[in-house]
Parts: sequence; C-alpha cells; structure tokens
Amino acid sequence: MPRIKSSQFGTSPFQQLFHNEGIAQNWNDLSETISADGVLTKQLKENVRRVLAYGNGCAYCQAKGIPMEPADIKESYAIAFAEIFLVQREKTEERFLVVLKEVFSDEEISELIAFICFSTAQQYFGALMGLK
Repeated sequence: MPRIKSSQFGTSPFQQLFHNEGIAQNWNDLSETISADGVLTKQLKENVRRVLAYGNGCAYCQAKGIPMEPADIKESYAIAFAEIFLVQREKTEERFLVVLKEVFSDEEISELIAFICFSTAQQYFGALMGLK
C-alpha cells in the first residue's frame, strides 16, 4: 500500500500518487513520449526499464517483468550501459560513452540517457512512495 492516499488523477496506481493535476498530466505525457518508438525502439527502452527497475528498487516496476534477452547488439549495449549507470550513477566514466558510440549515434545516446534518467526518477518516486 502506498505511503499516501491515492488522488483522483490518472488511471494507474503510479499516476494516482500525484495530487497536482498539472504535474500528473505532464509527467504522464513525458512518460508516454519518452517510452514510445523514437530513434530507439520501444522494445529496447522497455528492456532497459526492466533492468533499471531492479537496480532502483521499485517493486511496482519490477512486477511488470524481468529483463528479456537482448534482441540485438544495440539492445545489449544499452542494457550494459544501464547496468553500469546503476553502479556509477552520475560518475559514469567517459570511456563508456566512447563504447556506446561504437553502435549508437549521438541522437540515440541522447535518447538513451534521457530515458535512463527519466525512468530512474519514476522508479525512485514509486519506491519512495511505497508503491507495490
């Protein structure tokens, strides 16, 4: 059970943690946009999200499934980077970005890191609020 009562906003238990309609709507819009197919596939991002869920300790996110076997080299690199991020956070060394450039464009790296940061924020929020 979450640490606070549910709001009237949103349709999921996560969305109902927001008690400000503007924040709830904007957060949901960004979540949908950043999770959709972009320069990176939705599938790649979903697998990264699953890896992050375990490292960030969000039981609600973990319940959505365990990480899947990577579909290709890009997904494998993205998952590896997410795992390194979980250990090093903002101290992630430059050499790991150099490795990412072996298979990702600058646009893809930007989207991947934005996705990792936003997903981490969501998962911390869920974990801190006691969402199961």
